[in-house]
Amino acid sequence: MSENRPSVTPTVMRLPQYTKANQEEILGDSGDPFGVASTGLTWLPKEEHFGIRHEDRLVAHAGLLRLPVAIGGAATEVVGVGGVAVAPSMQGHGLARLVVTAALEHARTMGPQHALLFCRPPLVSLYRRLGWHPLDNVVLVEQPEGRLVTMPLRTMVTPLRDDARWPSGPVRLFSLPM
Repeated sequence: MSENRPSVTPTVMRLPQYTKANQEEILGDSGDPFGVASTGLTWLPKEEHFGIRHEDRLVAHAGLLRLPVAIGGAATEVVGVGGVAVAPSMQGHGLARLVVTAALEHARTMGPQHALLFCRPPLVSLYRRLGWHPLDNVVLVEQPEGRLVTMPLRTMVTPLRDDARWPSGPVRLFSLPM
């Protein structure tokens, strides 16, 4: 057992806000904490935040944001999941599962039938283990000045309702990515 491993099951809490200082508390002050700066994308902040504290330190986070999309030409909404972070010293102890699961429990109350996230290829297997499914479709996202770009990261979805089925067809996010 690692000395950093929580001795009791950590509790996920709803955070009233999530600041740059909170992110640095988890990930340090790296200029590219999520490894996505090379995409050149502009990202939206999340509106709902969930976190885990260990020894008075924030060690995990997941954020949510309701977003308009078109799937196969049909307008709908998804809950975007982003800002998922676990302190390096706490990785491998199931904190990502705990914080993402808590965030998705809340997402189920927000209305949309699916949650969507973007991730780097090395994280696809983690999200698959958490019940997410990669999309094979190209996903277009907005960027400043109304530019549309193809999302270079892997897009993954998970249902928020037992009977939800992801429609076929191209996907367009009518906002910046989250």
